[in-house]
Amino acid sequence: MHIAVLTFDGFNELDSFIAASILNRQRPKGWKAFITSPTKTVTSMNGVTVEAERGLEFAAQADAVIIGSGTKTRDIARDDAVLSQLRRMDPARQLIGAQCSGTLLLSRTGLLGDRPACTDLTTKPWVIEAGVCVLDQPFFADGNIATAGGCLASQYLAAWVLLRGGGEEDARAALHYVAPVGQKEEYVERALGSVQPYLPSPAVGAKRAA
Repeated sequence: MHIAVLTFDGFNELDSFIAASILNRQRPKGWKAFITSPTKTVTSMNGVTVEAERGLEFAAQADAVIIGSGTKTRDIARDDAVLSQLRRMDPARQLIGAQCSGTLLLSRTGLLGDRPACTDLTTKPWVIEAGVCVLDQPFFADGNIATAGGCLASQYLAAWVLLRGGGEEDARAALHYVAPVGQKEEYVERALGSVQPYLPSPAVGAKRAA
């Protein structure tokens, strides 16, 4: 399973790094989460500069995509070159998740459709303006598309990808590793409890790991 963690200039470190770190717990099983950006380097909202591991075209090639948020998302949502790349994503064969202002980008691709979505409180008015029904909850998924609201909801998107691409045992192990000592069981159950109600029924089947 190869995952594109979309990371743009002005990105929120909590979105990209937490999700990538949790998902990369599966590297022994052949998984890899890649920081994926339209430029060679990107600088976070707090001045942290990182090198992209993959270019933006990887978003259409990966098994799963997580669209992070940042302070420049509204500008990016008006960038036709970026949107044309993102519109090549295909929820028929990819898991696609978005967090906070990443939900605005997902909406602009047209892939969100008429689904309700989650986002952060700052972005909420912009997402509503885009015609999306915003839910007052941290996570929601419908089919192969998921959204999350709040910086630390990145754990829920990671858990969703783990559950869909691997299984509950994989998700529990990855979350347990990063959970605070003394609160591990509570942390894992909260995360899984937020995500599992939105998994496909057994008849539909989970997306297999690549």
